[in-house]
Amino acid sequence: MANVVKGASGRADRRERARATRLRMMRAAYELFCERGYAGTTMAGVAEHAGVAVQTVYFTFHTKGDLLNGSYELAVMGETDPLPPDRQPWYLAAAAAPGLTEAVRQIVGGVGEIERRTTPLDIVVRAAAQADPDSAVVWQRHEQLRHDGFQRMLVEVLLPKAPLRDHLDAEQATVLLLMLLGHGVYQALVLDYGWTHEAWVNYVAHAIEAELFVGRDP
Repeated sequence: MANVVKGASGRADRRERARATRLRMMRAAYELFCERGYAGTTMAGVAEHAGVAVQTVYFTFHTKGDLLNGSYELAVMGETDPLPPDRQPWYLAAAAAPGLTEAVRQIVGGVGEIERRTTPLDIVVRAAAQADPDSAVVWQRHEQLRHDGFQRMLVEVLLPKAPLRDHLDAEQATVLLLMLLGHGVYQALVLDYGWTHEAWVNYVAHAIEAELFVGRDP
């Protein structure tokens, strides 16, 4: 029995070490993509930055496109307690909120933390996607996931709390959510014009209520 327990513990230790190494490589890739751009980041550079052998990077991620996917995964899910957005505490709190205002604030606050991490990466990837097919595929996949996630958020979380304005359908409202909670608005207001993150949260929360839903005047 002792050998069985020891064997199980050893396998768990190996899994934890592998997870920690993968996280270190994703963090290194994220930092280098944001700093050097997609073209300027190499697998060897990521390996050096992460303190691992380049073969380890190739074994885990295979291609630079896969490594970029891993960087997006890290940026969206975080590294402390990585969870997909619809399982993160802010999403669950928004779903449980009794009214629209609190639900919107929870969503904008939660998505805002993701935007802090994803916007610098998205700026780089959108630029690279103009010329590099691999990065274009990753960016398009990420955008589709964002669309699907925001549509689910709208339908499952927000619409039960208040109706849409008469001139909007669910798809149009989803596009507006994508815009207001997207990288473009965050980059323009926070990174380019120096708004605080909190000012962005206040503006976007008010805009979502006012522009999308009945019951809040612009």
